[in-house]
Amino acid sequence: MKVVISDDHALFRDGLRSLLSARGIEVIGEAGTGVEALEQARRLRPDIVLMDLSMPDMDGLEATRRITEELPDVKVVVLTVSTDDGDLFEAIKAGAEGFLVKDLESDKFFSLLEGVARGEPALTPMLARKLLTEFARPEAAASKDRNPDALTGREMEVLHAMVEGITSNRALADRLGVSQNTVKFHVRNILDKLHLNNRAQAVGYALREKVVDPEELD
Repeated sequence: MKVVISDDHALFRDGLRSLLSARGIEVIGEAGTGVEALEQARRLRPDIVLMDLSMPDMDGLEATRRITEELPDVKVVVLTVSTDDGDLFEAIKAGAEGFLVKDLESDKFFSLLEGVARGEPALTPMLARKLLTEFARPEAAASKDRNPDALTGREMEVLHAMVEGITSNRALADRLGVSQNTVKFHVRNILDKLHLNNRAQAVGYALREKVVDPEELD
């Protein structure tokens, strides 16, 4: 796994680099501003950019948006001190694959990070509930182009499981009794048919448009 660290605090970058390196994760670049993060992502093409939100020149949300639009193979994980729900929602809308708080225990951090590297967002049932609150509001007209009726029965099962907070390929495969490759195939189809970028957006869409009934989550 190749990672770029983007944070305006050099001391934090040093500590995180040491922590990542000790786990065998290669830190191939560092950035102190959002502009630098975008430049590093363009030049180095890391697997993951760990992105702080509060940075000079260009904030982490805008940098995340630019990276995910321009470099879809580069995953952005927000790593922040913020516990504000608004930051969480905006980060996911910007295309972030995860939202991690800096006081997270190291084992949990690495577990979630490894999941993101496999295409599994850091998405818990609690996050799904928060997304429900946010995405209950009407979205822009772009959502009218999305047709959930295009999803097959098995794709709906996968989407329902993701809304419940079952987002890892292994857990989805166990839940549905299929292989992990089959899960990846279904998830890719869901995203393509709904014109979405990642699983977090798929969960938000399913809750907002009531494709999955929230009462079924209780």
